[in-house]
Amino acid sequence: MATSEHSFGGGPLRIPPLPCPFPSEINEHAAEIDAQSHQWLAASALLAGADTVEHFRRSQIGMLAARTNPAVPRASLRLISDWYNWLFAFDDAFCEGELMGHRASALARALPPLFDVLDRRRDPDPADPFGLALRELLDRIAELGTPAQVDRWRTTVKEYLFAQVWEAANREADLIPTPEDYILMRRITGATFTCFALIDVGGGYRLEAEEWHHPDVRALSDLACDLIGWDNDLLSYAKERDNDKARHNLVTVLATHRRLPLQDALHEVAGMHVTAVHAFVERRARLGAWAPPPVRRYVRGLEHWVRGHIEFSLASARYVHAWPTGTRWPQVV
Repeated sequence: MATSEHSFGGGPLRIPPLPCPFPSEINEHAAEIDAQSHQWLAASALLAGADTVEHFRRSQIGMLAARTNPAVPRASLRLISDWYNWLFAFDDAFCEGELMGHRASALARALPPLFDVLDRRRDPDPADPFGLALRELLDRIAELGTPAQVDRWRTTVKEYLFAQVWEAANREADLIPTPEDYILMRRITGATFTCFALIDVGGGYRLEAEEWHHPDVRALSDLACDLIGWDNDLLSYAKERDNDKARHNLVTVLATHRRLPLQDALHEVAGMHVTAVHAFVERRARLGAWAPPPVRRYVRGLEHWVRGHIEFSLASARYVHAWPTGTRWPQVV
């Protein structure tokens, strides 16, 4: 591991193109659900202060749900959008906040109550808005999904929460993880699998356990998760640099450990994106006759996630406004 900080100096930056062969679609209920989901978030007391509430309104997290789940019915979209909002709020308050995000021991001690909520061992503390909202979301997911689907989602949420302690430990020690460690942990720290676990729930179908764990499905899920995480690192680098020196960002990791200028690191991440897209397309072709309709629908859901995340990020004030004036934004081809 190493410590580092990178400057925007040296002229305008260019974010390289992000080739993506998957279709760009958006749910017909997008605007309505985004507004309703934001109202739910604000009423849940997960956000601290009017400025934060307004920041989340402008970020339009519901549009991420609408672009990554373009075909699900209205009720499913609302549930998924609320979950995404919970994740973004939790990330800002716990994972990047000064109180928890830089103190691994404090964050570790805060997790058991959330695990108890997920396992229904006890009711959330009335003074804990995140626990209360998590319990509500769990109940709503249980209404739509089977017990097996709920358990799958619950497992991915626990993995995500555990991974935040790793990030907090790095912040506490002012360390930047190695590329190998970062790429491994990025699949968990980004909570992407918690969202993948809702693809079939929201779509009203069921991926069986043997299908969820099939080597082809696992490989495609990992590749999609990599793409989403790396693309997010590329497009959110400016925001994260101002907040946490972007230590948990692939751009910083590569620039630090491979001693790359910032622009070269941006190009390196974009090159990894291209390689992963090609690998996804090749692996998808291997599905062949074994894959039943639910598996093919799930894989299409992964494609929606990869393309939808890019489209959302390029339009969201959460990321765009953080970059310096003159930054050239990528084309999606």
